[in-house]
Order: sequence, then structure tokens, then C-alpha cells
Amino acid sequence: MYAKPRMPDPVRAAAVRAVIVLALTLTQLVAVLLCALAGSWLVFPLLLCMLASTVVATWAVLDIWVTRQAWRQRHGVVSLPSSAARSRRQVP
Repeated sequence: MYAKPRMPDPVRAAAVRAVIVLALTLTQLVAVLLCALAGSWLVFPLLLCMLASTVVATWAVLDIWVTRQAWRQRHGVVSLPSSAARSRRQVP
């Protein structure tokens, strides 16, 4: 079976941070929904925190992309000719 190469360490660290932030954001969403259903006064403060957390989660997801691009630029990517590339013609 084809083994996918491991992500570089900085990219993996950014991905782990993003997953943790997204999990916390979703937990806050559930808390806001439950407080709204219960009619609690905590809805407004929790909603503000959840909105801020959404901005941070968006930033964390973008951080994965930026880190990956920066790593590729610094360390280079092994480039192979594509299957669409023509091989050189051999003249006898």
C-alpha cells in the first residue's frame, strides 16, 4: 500500500493547534445553544466569546496553509516530470 509521507513538524504543529482551537469553538457553540434553550443570561457573553473564538479558529486554519507554503518554499519540493511531459526524441 502507498504510504503517505509525514507532514513536516511545523505544519503538523499548526494542524494540531487548529484542531484544538476548532474543538474549543464547537464546544462553545454547544454551550451557547444550551444556554439559549434554557433562557440563561450567559448567552450574550458566551456568544461574544464564541465569535472571537471563530476568528481565532479561522486564523489557525489559515496558519496551516501559510506554514505549509513557507516550508515548501524554504526546503523545496522534489519535482518530477509529469506524465504529460514528452520524453526526448531519440535520433538514430
